[in-house]
Amino acid sequence: MVMRAKPKRMYRTMQGRMVDIEKLRAANEGIQAVGNMNVNARGDVLGTGGKVVTPKAEVMKQYYEKPKGMVDDTPTRSQPTPAPKVEVKKQVQKMTPVASKPAPQKAVAPTPKAEAKPVEATPVETFKPKTESSSKKGIDAALDGLE
Repeated sequence: MVMRAKPKRMYRTMQGRMVDIEKLRAANEGIQAVGNMNVNARGDVLGTGGKVVTPKAEVMKQYYEKPKGMVDDTPTRSQPTPAPKVEVKKQVQKMTPVASKPAPQKAVAPTPKAEAKPVEATPVETFKPKTESSSKKGIDAALDGLE
């Protein structure tokens, strides 16, 4: 069985240039990555001055030694011992109750209500149409008295 080499992936930029991403990645492996993790692009932990403190293989080995979700047999911290109880006796001064006077209430005199006066009925005037204007209707009847 013949194994073929993986073809290089070339990408065309917006300006039409061809870029090999794998070659770019390999060329910049040792440069510190952007962020606050203090690692390079390869994954090595960096110390002061950009020197490799822990290589990536060591980091991966530590990560996979203990899978996530596994419970430790030994507790991480011991059970706290209860502190001895110290009784502190406080002297409490007893207070004698003081008779308090109720707050004075303002006396408000009731205002006399206005008595409802009966409304006197006025005689209703009946409408008496004028004889000569009765023949006029509409605008002519309205303009009749404006001369």
